[in-house]
Amino acid sequence: MSSDGRRAQRQRRKARGFSVRVLAVVAVLGVVALAGGVVTTLQGPRVTSVQSDVAAAVSSSGSRLIFETTQSLKKVDAAQVTVTPAAKFTVDTSGRSVGIRFTDPLWDQTTYSIRIDRLAGLGGGPTSTVEESFSTPKLHSYVLERSSGGDKIYRVGLDGDNEPVFENEHIEDFRATAAHLVVSTLKDGVSHLIVTRTDGSGPQELALPGKGVVTNLQSAERGNTIGYTFTDADISASGGRESLLFTGSTADPAAKPAEIKVTGADPRVEDWRFVPGTDTILMLTFDGALSLVSSAGAPPVELGNAAGIDDISGTTAYIERIDGPAVIDLASAKEKAPPPTPAELGQTGSVLALSDGSTLRALTPFDGMTPLATAVTRVDAAGTLSVVAQVDPADGLLQTCVSPSGRYAALVVAPDVVDNPYDGYTLPLPKKLETRIYGLDGKQITTIDGFDVAWCRKAPSL
Repeated sequence: MSSDGRRAQRQRRKARGFSVRVLAVVAVLGVVALAGGVVTTLQGPRVTSVQSDVAAAVSSSGSRLIFETTQSLKKVDAAQVTVTPAAKFTVDTSGRSVGIRFTDPLWDQTTYSIRIDRLAGLGGGPTSTVEESFSTPKLHSYVLERSSGGDKIYRVGLDGDNEPVFENEHIEDFRATAAHLVVSTLKDGVSHLIVTRTDGSGPQELALPGKGVVTNLQSAERGNTIGYTFTDADISASGGRESLLFTGSTADPAAKPAEIKVTGADPRVEDWRFVPGTDTILMLTFDGALSLVSSAGAPPVELGNAAGIDDISGTTAYIERIDGPAVIDLASAKEKAPPPTPAELGQTGSVLALSDGSTLRALTPFDGMTPLATAVTRVDAAGTLSVVAQVDPADGLLQTCVSPSGRYAALVVAPDVVDNPYDGYTLPLPKKLETRIYGLDGKQITTIDGFDVAWCRKAPSL
């Protein structure tokens, strides 16, 4: 055989040897993969990763924790899930993932454990139990402090830390959303709405209906919608727009604002609220008419007369009738009285909803015409009372708000209110204001200079 023939024969043998080795490796990998699949099936579904946004979980509802697993899953029922400490949640299953959505914001600086029992794969086989824990961060908020040297919005913590994030010569009001600050400023008698990121950067001016004054600024619970009442700067006895309700979007600051109209009633709006999870607004007009109005243009629902709107939780509204507080189911328009409080505890000044169905009420007894100490009191559905905070009669309680998770109450207080002069703003308030934070167990957490804490749906009212 020639040298060329011998060389070709050696190359053919090498090629056959390489092919045999490749096939052997593939076979081994196939066996390993099959064995891995058998082991996975025998063990039941296991968690490969967990996704969550713990920072958002303490400030907004609807946060999710998602388990990714090794198998496509049978539908998980809520009864299979245990959350410790207890929190309201819903469950959804999709492919290899199962998601836990928390109905309400979670407590800050708290370790939560989630266990799912009897987790089963679509292919059958044994079930498994999976458990994960996570810790929520510190809770922060925002407050406004007015001063002769310029007004500032601070990012504040419950441990006393604070950081200025926005400053202007004249800030009337602001609202904080998940992604933005919306600041109402005033210059030469004309309002401006400035939208920034939550750290105060990237300011943009939001389009208004014209030159005028913005009041009663609010933001929707989710999304980018904000609303406010607007009065023309040149309004006079001969005409002009007065206290009309408009909405806009922080996602499109240049867009023309939309007017929310009510036909057959006084169009001037005394008070209003977004109804969470809907496209409707609860509106109280100057003539005392309470209406449920659709921003999409559907006919309004008339709800009688009222003296004020205290709060909204879901589709439940807490309002002030002339003859006392009332609770309205906005889905059915059915009404009932809240559980009563003993007459000796005094007159109810405001009612706030808590996520567990109880309410937080400011109760002030009187000695003749003289108000005594105000008690901010928690009242459960059965009428059982517990005092959260006391406000000295020398101080003025301007507003009570509740943190997103319902863990804390914020009291906006004017110390020594008789000797605490008002400023000259469109929304006039005592010059010295402080926000006192209490746990609902009655323990005072901290005191923060300023007002308009971001937990509040609206600014304090006189």
